[in-house]
Amino acid sequence: MYQSGKESEERAPKRWSFKEAKLKIAAYCAYQDRCQQEVRTKLRERGVYGDDAEELISLMITEKFLDEERFAKAFARGKFSQNHWGKIKITLELKRRDISPRLIQTALKELDAEAYWEKMQQLAEKKWGNRKGKDTFKEKQAVLRYLLGKGYEHALATEVIANLEEEN
Repeated sequence: MYQSGKESEERAPKRWSFKEAKLKIAAYCAYQDRCQQEVRTKLRERGVYGDDAEELISLMITEKFLDEERFAKAFARGKFSQNHWGKIKITLELKRRDISPRLIQTALKELDAEAYWEKMQQLAEKKWGNRKGKDTFKEKQAVLRYLLGKGYEHALATEVIANLEEEN
């Protein structure tokens, strides 16, 4: 099949000057909370490295465009409320983004314990309901795998499943 020259070749992203990078990164951080790793990656993609990149990151922190604690809290709240992730999955993802353990703990404290428990119960009930009439052992294992995959703690997940089993 015929492809035009523009479609067949991938264009390299335009390199940013320091002044241009400052404006673009400020807009990038203002749009949504970002962590330092995301900003470094974006700068690297646009050809800004080393001291220039670190100076821009310091500037964004000073001007409050970049705040790792604010990012971690927003990330934890968002992933819990939108994606229904548990604390383990949120922790792993924040670690992957080089967020400090202290900030991870601060972010996890943002999650309401009661809402966390209720969401885990809702997810378990929904999964349990999909498996009605199936073998009880397999049913429990399927729900447990699902909750663990979502990042919920094993002890809490087994407690929720035990409660479901008593109800049914």
